[in-house]
Amino acid sequence: MITSVHREATVLPPLFNRLCFNLPQLGLHMDISGKFPTLCNPNPNVYLMRLTKPTLFTNMPVTCEDRDLPGDLFGRLMKEDPCTIKGAEALMLGEMLTLPQNFGNIFLGETFSSYISVHNDSSQVVKDILVKADLQTSSQRLNLSASNNAVTELKPESCVDDVIHHEVKEIGTHILVCAVSYTTQAGEKLYFRKFFKFQVLKPLDVKTKFYNAESDLSSVTDEVFLEAQIQNITTSSMFMEKVSLEPSMMYNIAELNTVETEDEGTSTFGKMSYLQPMDTRQYLYCLKPKPEFAEKAGIIKGVTVIGKLDIVWKTNLGERGRLQTSQLQRMAPGYGDVRLSLEMIPDTVNLEEPFDITCKITNCSERTMDLVLEMCNTCSIHWCGVSGRQLGKVSPSASLALPLKLLSSVQGLQSISGLRLTDSFLKRTYEYDDIAQTQSQ
Repeated sequence: MITSVHREATVLPPLFNRLCFNLPQLGLHMDISGKFPTLCNPNPNVYLMRLTKPTLFTNMPVTCEDRDLPGDLFGRLMKEDPCTIKGAEALMLGEMLTLPQNFGNIFLGETFSSYISVHNDSSQVVKDILVKADLQTSSQRLNLSASNNAVTELKPESCVDDVIHHEVKEIGTHILVCAVSYTTQAGEKLYFRKFFKFQVLKPLDVKTKFYNAESDLSSVTDEVFLEAQIQNITTSSMFMEKVSLEPSMMYNIAELNTVETEDEGTSTFGKMSYLQPMDTRQYLYCLKPKPEFAEKAGIIKGVTVIGKLDIVWKTNLGERGRLQTSQLQRMAPGYGDVRLSLEMIPDTVNLEEPFDITCKITNCSERTMDLVLEMCNTCSIHWCGVSGRQLGKVSPSASLALPLKLLSSVQGLQSISGLRLTDSFLKRTYEYDDIAQTQSQ
């Protein structure tokens, strides 16, 4: 009968989930007690163990008052318990570590480590032993073996060991394929493979939202605010070591997750940045286009790449994980063929006294435009100057600074409106109302 036997490794921490694989041609006899099988036709065995760290041991303290029936019995038992902390026996946390009793969970972004051992249980020498470990995912097959050189010979009760590491970058089913080839003393070349399947789970749920700055001043109109919501969907706490945004080449970034003090910045989440299971944390970033890109209106339009999030965390005894999102994309707001924005406007103005503003006109189209400016008065805003004047030709992605003078005839908060731009080539008029607001007093 051909079979494979599962044997737990409880002696060599932090090794666990030990599996014993035998050659396909090997005759095995499994007794009822479940002990390791005896070999009828001696050949090497393959042992596969996952490397992981132990967990902190916790106990359940039971206490009572001295006047209760048990008296000090529970207290004496807890003091005699070797798992409790001396002087703090009522704490659930103990001084011992617990070896893992099962395979555990593997999460995306963590490092999967495994120990592979080929042991010669026979009384004969085998030659040309080659051990190869491949990891098959849904999209690729990776070679994890540290060395591809064959071992010349393997004496009885000797072994060939290999430790593999892999940073998990895909979720779903993973299959670790262990292949062993060797030559017997009779010169016969043998080869076999064994498969170990495991699932990679998702540790974090990341959601992003984009917000455009609600202002008409050109210095902030192109600002983008990114809100990143990160939720811990595992069953254990996480220490968030780093959450940062790596911007694309077109943007500068400012993190808004700290409170500036006299000495240094303090995180809005406190000194100990822990994320409990199923808790969600929000991170905020502000992105501004670099000057060389902000001046070119045709570049930052349509779908633009903002950057990607880089998340680093630690769990339990310092086990580290890291995730990087794909490039985050945003649909830039459309400004039409011609964009008019304000470079300068006073916050408050005097009633019926002229004041100056500076406009910026940008050609967002792919053709040259010949513009004519018309100024239309409203019930509270009156423009000073000549309406219908020629502004000249404006090339694609080019800008034109335009100083204007106006006055307010009504007190209170007034909206700047009434500008009209006409393209003399296409006879098309663009209207601009509610450009900005100012306080008249």
